[in-house]
Amino acid sequence: MRILYVALKYDYGRIEQGYSFEHYNFYHSLLHMGHDVIYFDFMTLMQKHGKDWMNRKLLEVTKTEKPDLMFTVLFAEELDKTLVMKISENKDTVTLNWFCDDHWRFDNFSRHWAPCFNWSITTSKSAIRKYEELGYKNVIKSQWACNHFLYHKLNMPLKYDSTFVGQPHGNRRKMIQALLDGGIDVKCWGNGWKAGRISQEEMIKVFNQSKINLNLSNASVCSKNHFEIKIPCRLISQSFDLVPFGSRIKSIIKNKIPEEAFKEYLTNDRLQSNIGNEQAMDQIKGRNFEVPGCGGFTLTGRAENLGDYYRDGKEVVCFEDSEDLVNKVHYYLEHEEERASIAQAGYERTIREHTYIRRFNEIFNRIGLPCEPAEVASIGDIKPGVTKEVQ
Repeated sequence: MRILYVALKYDYGRIEQGYSFEHYNFYHSLLHMGHDVIYFDFMTLMQKHGKDWMNRKLLEVTKTEKPDLMFTVLFAEELDKTLVMKISENKDTVTLNWFCDDHWRFDNFSRHWAPCFNWSITTSKSAIRKYEELGYKNVIKSQWACNHFLYHKLNMPLKYDSTFVGQPHGNRRKMIQALLDGGIDVKCWGNGWKAGRISQEEMIKVFNQSKINLNLSNASVCSKNHFEIKIPCRLISQSFDLVPFGSRIKSIIKNKIPEEAFKEYLTNDRLQSNIGNEQAMDQIKGRNFEVPGCGGFTLTGRAENLGDYYRDGKEVVCFEDSEDLVNKVHYYLEHEEERASIAQAGYERTIREHTYIRRFNEIFNRIGLPCEPAEVASIGDIKPGVTKEVQ
C-alpha cells in the first residue's frame, strides 16, 4: 500500500532524545512489510512552520499523494479535527488512528478524536464498551507487539544477572533497591539512573545478554492514610503540561496536603475519568513483547489481559510484589534450564503470534485494505518499501 504515516519521529518531539517509540515500531514495521511510506512528522513540521501551516500541508499531501491509508498516532491537540474529518470523508483514503493510552486517556482525549477517523485502534479491552456507548462502531481491539525486523536474537553470551531498562518512575527505585538488598546484582539504564540512557541498539543487546529482564510497573502510587490510588506515570511525566490535572498531581506527590483535600481531589469526576476503573492493573507495554522477541527471559509485573498473550510460568513469569520479585529472581538465577526453556517458549510465541506484521495485517484485513497472510514465513521474504518524507 501507499501509506501516509502521521506521527512523531522523535521521542516526545525532541530531536535530542532520539527516535520515538512510534518510529522504531510502527514506521519501521510498515516500511519493512513492503509498504511505501509518506512520512509526515507533524511535530517537527509544526515546530518549524507553525500549527496552521502544518495542518494545511497535511491536507495538501493527502490530495497530491492520494494514499490508500492515513495511519496516524496522535500525541496531543496538534492536528485540526475538522481537517482530519475532511480527509476521512474522502473515499480515496482510509483514515486510522492508533490510540495509545485508552486505559486512562479515553474520556478526556480519545472520545473526542475517534469520530474524526474512519477507524480507531485501542489496546484497552475495557475501552471497547466506551466506544460503543459513544455510538462509534469502527474500533478494533489490538495490542502492542514486537517489531521483529529490529528486535531479534543476537546469540550473545549472557553477561548480566538481572537488568532493567526504563526511567525510575513510581516505585521502580524501591523495587530495584529491594533486589539490591536481597543480594542480587541488577543493572539499570535510562534517564534518572546513574548509568544513564542507552541507545536502541545497546538496549537490544542488553535484552539478549541478560539472564533476567525486568519489566516493572509504569504507575505511581499516591496514598494518604490508606486512601490509595494508582496514577499512570504519563500523567506526571515530562509532558505533564499537556495533560489536564498533571501539575496538580505532581504537587500532590511532592507535597503534604490535608487528607480531606486529597480525597476531594482524587474523587473529582474529571480525574476519575482519566484514570478509569483499572487502578489495580497495569497497562501492557511494548516491552512485554520486545524482550521475548529477542529471546530474553522476562520477569514482569501483571498487566491487564497479559494472560491472553503469554502463559505465566511457561512463556514469561509474573511477580506480585517486591518480596515475590526478589524470590523469583533468586529462583530463576539458580534454575538455568527452566529459565532458558521459558525464554525459548516466549520467543516462539512472540514470533508466531505477536509481531507487528500479524497485528497490522489483521487490522488491514478487518478494514478491507490489501494485506499479506498473517503467517509471513521469513523476514528475508519481504522487500522493504520506499520512504518519502514531507519537509
